[in-house]
Amino acid sequence: MSHFIDVILPIPLQKLFTYRITSAEATYLSVGMRVSVPFGKSKIYTGIVSRIHTEAPLVYEAKDIHQILDETPIVNKIQLEFWEWIANYYMCTLGDVMRAALPSAFILESETIITKTKEQLNDEDLKDDEFLVYEALHHQSSLKIQDVMSILDKKTVLPVIKRLIDKDAISVEEEIFEKYKPKLVRYVKLGSNFSSEEGIETLLEDLNRAPKQRQVVMTLFMLSSKTKKPIKVSDLVNESGASSSIIKALIEKAVLEEYHIQTDRIEFSGEVASASKTLNAHQEHALSEIKSEFEHHHTVLLHGVTSSGKTEIYVKLIEDVLAKGAQVLYLLPEIALTTQLVSRLQNYFGERVAIFHSKYSSHERVEVWNNVLKNVEKAQIVLGARSSIFLPFTNLGLIIVDEEHEQSFKQFDPAPRYHARDAAIVLAHKHHTKTLLGSATPSLESFFNAKQQRYGFVELKYRYNNVLMPDIELVDIKDKHKRKLMKGHFSDRLIEEMTETLSEGHQIILFQNRRGYSPIIECNTCGHAPQCPNCDVSLTYHQYRNQLRCHYCGYNTPMLKTCSACGSPELDNKGFGTQQIEQEVKLLFPERKVARMDLDTTRGKYGYEKIITAFEQQEVDILVGTQMLTKGLDFRNVRLVGVMNADNMLNFPDFRAHERSFQLITQVSGRAGRTDKRGKVLVQTYNPYHNILQQVSSNNYDAMYKEQMDDRFNYKYPPVYKQIKITLKHKDYNRVEQASIWLGKSLRQIFGDNVLGPESPPISRIRNQFHKNILVKIPKKQSLSKTKEAIIKINNSFFSVKDFRSVKIILNVDNY
Repeated sequence: MSHFIDVILPIPLQKLFTYRITSAEATYLSVGMRVSVPFGKSKIYTGIVSRIHTEAPLVYEAKDIHQILDETPIVNKIQLEFWEWIANYYMCTLGDVMRAALPSAFILESETIITKTKEQLNDEDLKDDEFLVYEALHHQSSLKIQDVMSILDKKTVLPVIKRLIDKDAISVEEEIFEKYKPKLVRYVKLGSNFSSEEGIETLLEDLNRAPKQRQVVMTLFMLSSKTKKPIKVSDLVNESGASSSIIKALIEKAVLEEYHIQTDRIEFSGEVASASKTLNAHQEHALSEIKSEFEHHHTVLLHGVTSSGKTEIYVKLIEDVLAKGAQVLYLLPEIALTTQLVSRLQNYFGERVAIFHSKYSSHERVEVWNNVLKNVEKAQIVLGARSSIFLPFTNLGLIIVDEEHEQSFKQFDPAPRYHARDAAIVLAHKHHTKTLLGSATPSLESFFNAKQQRYGFVELKYRYNNVLMPDIELVDIKDKHKRKLMKGHFSDRLIEEMTETLSEGHQIILFQNRRGYSPIIECNTCGHAPQCPNCDVSLTYHQYRNQLRCHYCGYNTPMLKTCSACGSPELDNKGFGTQQIEQEVKLLFPERKVARMDLDTTRGKYGYEKIITAFEQQEVDILVGTQMLTKGLDFRNVRLVGVMNADNMLNFPDFRAHERSFQLITQVSGRAGRTDKRGKVLVQTYNPYHNILQQVSSNNYDAMYKEQMDDRFNYKYPPVYKQIKITLKHKDYNRVEQASIWLGKSLRQIFGDNVLGPESPPISRIRNQFHKNILVKIPKKQSLSKTKEAIIKINNSFFSVKDFRSVKIILNVDNY
């Protein structure tokens, strides 16, 4: 009887592929193991076994697998079910999900290896470039494609290789390379010949003439007497002050023996410092309410004002889960937050905390993956960004989604375009466990679900130590401009408060949600503004590099001296970003230390950490930043927060602009006055009577919710209606225009008035691709799965039109 396996490949194809295996392989293999398989003419891919069966494929001849890569599964059955749910719900392929879920070191790639055949050729038969490759194979047994590129100094080398194959000069094969390499640490011990006392005496006498070598051996004895642990080579070098060549000489003489031990790349080196804090009465009440809500609901929303001590409640819940021997997933929206939370959680739980996010190297992520899979103590609490929902939990006891309202939980590119908060709720359901959503400004969707009794709901209305909520003052900068009371972008009121705060020894946060120096450079003579050649956006001026940059495609060019349209030297900045604010603050307060926290200053692995630590340790007086600052950071000494311009958020072309503005301003206000004295927040705006700003200043979430929900009911937006956004992209405007009209008409025939568009987005060209958007709204009573089926059918017939095949379609479910 023939045996077969269905394999998930990391490529965006709808169907799984079937491969033939032997009966011995069928007994050895299990679902979730990796196999390398041939695909196409010569490619080799790593796939995950999804099913083992005896049904031969009907349409094609099944190929044999290449090799089995694992001894045990690296993906468990619950994960595979979860992957299928994500692929179905977010309308993508299992290959897309696999590519997103697995650390890249697990997805082995093949490499083409070129070797010389036995045939001896005359040099005259070969062209110059062929001769260079053939000559190189005389000196080396094999070459990779990369090597051939560097030998010929050009990228298109395949024609040369093909000609050599035709002449029987070389043969080509694919070789699989294991990307993950475990970290090995080098240790030494005394050679086995010198284990007795006489051996040691003889050794020391012999080394009298080599004082440096003798010093190394003496240091080894000293370190061995201090600790029972094995001695690292690096420690021996540091303690003895010897060079590595001396240690190498001792190893060659067999005085020392070296050996290696595999270790994790991330080690917790500190001490578990403290037991968790005692909760106050409000926190105790909230904790008991959460536990009782969990008896009736799978998901509970905790609405706790900023600085109310939500993290301490989470810590108590985590302690209960760990006592049962289960795992905890703690989701955060932004890597910036993990730096503060890691140290807090490690204080309580030590090395049981594992961290998982994209700033970690591929090898570090593999180690966390393996620790979670084996359920080792090192990974009982996983603290991570959105991608950590894909980790292979075997015994999940609780998921905490902190700052659940954050937009960063939504993946926009590439597929799968999942929302980590919603996916986490499904993951918890598959593990038969609970989810806790926490936020000071819950998203309308979650609050709506709580009101509809789908989620449990718990409120925490008082800040820790009963500190008052910050005093929020709206500053009318239209009036200040009229009365000439502005210095740059700072009103007299803001400068006055900043001076007072600094004189009292407190710190300040200034919030401007736009990076760079100035978003538009405009010519005063003809009004021309430099545009990106690849996108329909103006270039942003970055002063520290003196260049104009596009924030969409990364295009950059040196700052212009004269207008490229009329040649006038009069170029003016319009608008302002974090760099300009930073510069103005330095001019206003020259003796104070100012730092900036935005995408430009936090690019490295420890970029966030350095800035946050410097601010915590009060090395920085004033911190200027974008929305990274709003996300749950805890600074003890901040007394004043300044919002430089509230209007650009309110006027954003998006149905969630008002909700987002309320969340952002409330969150950034929550960074002020978190210990004993009340904080102050100044919001500069041209329209202080705007409803949202009035609701922020009185911290009235319920009024904001009611007003926004009325709009959502009237205009049929989420959470009342669900929506799917369809984006079409192509470099030819006319083609994308025709394609979008065709698609829009086809969708209207089924969904009628619930289809909006096709419409060009505010930025209609990015990276030389023109965009068109179509929005499909789905009423509550309409079946979501039937709607998706209809869209996929229309999509398939769309691609059967010859002219439309080159148009790229992106389906984004719950695109908000």
